[in-house]
Amino acid sequence: MRLTSKPVLCNYYVTYRCNAKCSFCDIWEKPSPYITLEDVKQNLTDLRRLGVQVIDFTGGEPLLHRQIDEMLGMAHDMGFVTTLTTNGLLYPKMAERLKGKVDMLHFSLDSSDKTEHDTGRGVACFDFVMESIKVAKQLGEHPDILFTVFKKNLHQLEEVYEDIVLPNKLLLIINPAFDYNDIDAGEQLTEEELKYLSDFGRRKRVYLNDGFVQLRRDGGNHVDDPVCKAASTTLVISPENELVLPCYHLGAKSFPVNGNLYDLYKSQEVEELKGQEGRLPECEGCTINCYMQPSFAVEMNKYFWKALPSTLKYNYLKGTWKRLMPF
Repeated sequence: MRLTSKPVLCNYYVTYRCNAKCSFCDIWEKPSPYITLEDVKQNLTDLRRLGVQVIDFTGGEPLLHRQIDEMLGMAHDMGFVTTLTTNGLLYPKMAERLKGKVDMLHFSLDSSDKTEHDTGRGVACFDFVMESIKVAKQLGEHPDILFTVFKKNLHQLEEVYEDIVLPNKLLLIINPAFDYNDIDAGEQLTEEELKYLSDFGRRKRVYLNDGFVQLRRDGGNHVDDPVCKAASTTLVISPENELVLPCYHLGAKSFPVNGNLYDLYKSQEVEELKGQEGRLPECEGCTINCYMQPSFAVEMNKYFWKALPSTLKYNYLKGTWKRLMPF
């Protein structure tokens, strides 16, 4: 049963440029412009009309955009829940400008070992994450640690949790890695390892959407009965100010927004592409978290019930439920 027909999330790519070269990402390889403040203002107005609740300003590295603080502030003031993930390289010098504008601030950290983390990210950023934690806490912010899990770093979860998360009173977000395009996340986690993740997610100050675990047990999205509702739950806006459908990772078609996102999203051509969400050949076996999470939230099925406890836990601990209430 579908709970809402409205989109709930916007993945707003401020640029594809990045100051890191993560081995599990190809975004940084793309040439890219930067979004403009004028376009953001108009698009946020249309996103509000469409019913979107959460704006994820993403990239690339979103802090490369010199006006990212203004965009976050604009979205926050309009009542959106704002989220941003950064590798930490630029956060310490931008922290004052970002204060109070990011509801869900995530610092990417995949190991408690500096060399291991920096190697995976392709740049020396471990020390910057540590500094970012310190600076954010001094400013009264409440950042999360976003840990992208592979088979090769699963053993690091315990140390990151014990040595970094708990002492700093942070939240640990467990983000299972996923394949897409030519990106290979490596060997799949075994049933025993998935159970370990699921059990770990029940610890205090830890968030793991258990729907992600169930989806991997089920072999991902299946085109004959798709769980993915990417195009109808999530708007993807590119740095070129285009609406990308059915999702960023497939990017089957892009439409110039031209200051009219609301009507574009409701157009016949876009509606037809929404109807293909989760049903394209490339969608078979997909486990991309950033589209599955909103998909789980709008369809009352087994993934909805798997995801619900962790979602309630996270929003309670972060207090973001208070900002969702006006919608």
